[in-house]
Amino acid sequence: MASINLIEAFQEFKDAENIDRPTLMKVVEDVFKTLLRKKFVSDDNFDVIVNAEKGDLEIIRHRMIVEDGEVMDPLAEVAYSEAVKIEPDFEVGEELYEEVDILDFGRRAILAAKQTLASRIGDLKKNVLLKKYSDRIGEIITAEVYQVWKKEVLLLDEEGNELILPKSEQIPQDYFKKGENVRSVIRRVDLKNNAPVIILSRTSPEFLNKLLEIEVPEIFDGLITIRKIVREPGERAKVAVESFDDRIDPVGACVGMKGSRIHGIVRELKNENIDVINWTSNIQLLIQRSLTPAKISYMELDNETKHADVYLKADQVSLAIGRRGVNIKLACELTGLDIDVFRESEGGEEEFDIDLAEFTDEIEPWVIEELKRVGCDTARSILNLSPEELERRTDLEIETILDLRRILQEEFDRE
Repeated sequence: MASINLIEAFQEFKDAENIDRPTLMKVVEDVFKTLLRKKFVSDDNFDVIVNAEKGDLEIIRHRMIVEDGEVMDPLAEVAYSEAVKIEPDFEVGEELYEEVDILDFGRRAILAAKQTLASRIGDLKKNVLLKKYSDRIGEIITAEVYQVWKKEVLLLDEEGNELILPKSEQIPQDYFKKGENVRSVIRRVDLKNNAPVIILSRTSPEFLNKLLEIEVPEIFDGLITIRKIVREPGERAKVAVESFDDRIDPVGACVGMKGSRIHGIVRELKNENIDVINWTSNIQLLIQRSLTPAKISYMELDNETKHADVYLKADQVSLAIGRRGVNIKLACELTGLDIDVFRESEGGEEEFDIDLAEFTDEIEPWVIEELKRVGCDTARSILNLSPEELERRTDLEIETILDLRRILQEEFDRE
């Protein structure tokens, strides 16, 4: 039998690349029909038969037997005298089926066909992968760490597809070892050099959203909805939730008995503090809840400029600002407002204060920027904190802090 075994060309693909068999057979058929057109001009009188199980391929040529001298189309007709050389019992009017020896195409043509086949199947693989993961964007996936690099981690899914977890999408406390299983969310699918690149994320708010769906059945069932999530990965997150059933406490359902539901998520996020609050359309109440764990004394809200001045007792200011200013930053993101925190004076009036910008002649700009980064943008906001607290929250040395406090205090003494 004149046939060519194509196992080497596509056996490895048909089992591992998620390409369905009819599609694979159609690709092989198309590749060899192209080969036929190059040699015979037309492929109309040829049948390409693919046995995907064995990896065999046969090409059958069929022509009508006509009287000698009456052959009008050599591609579709054959003279009787030629037909009887193949089989003596043939008669005029019958159809001659003849197997084409693939080797007749020549080694170069066969090699080109195999290369074209591999290329077509490679394109099919890319398209299958692209569609599969494009449809799964926003889903949680568990994948195995295959390689750890400085700027990214390469993971493999259960089918051996490569996934990328960039450094920018990793929680700062993340540490991965080869062979370890890692949970993350499918962030997006990029095309690089015409090949799909699946990007994962552990810092996306969507990751926390999906973890809550897994741990809290009420969210999965639609009884509780997550209105908004803001995160500072590895530090703190704020989740605003709302219940569609008055009998269900959304915060209690998310936290669980003695924190049973939230603890697993906190561990997954490397001990990220998660504040779950009740969503409300009352913006003042939302601001109050968003600054948890601090307790507000009173506030002044300007809806037109989307600005709020919040006043708290001295011991609540640092709680409202949070470590490195994270708490107030997340509160601003959650409410969509620009929030400023002030220390409430004993008489209920705002104390005299001086903006740090007024001290640029005496204090270096980088020191002022460092203080503003942690929410200290006025002189009194710094003097209200102990040197030890400032040292803990900033990258400043204690000598710099003491000198800074001296400059600020002298200004108040002169006033």
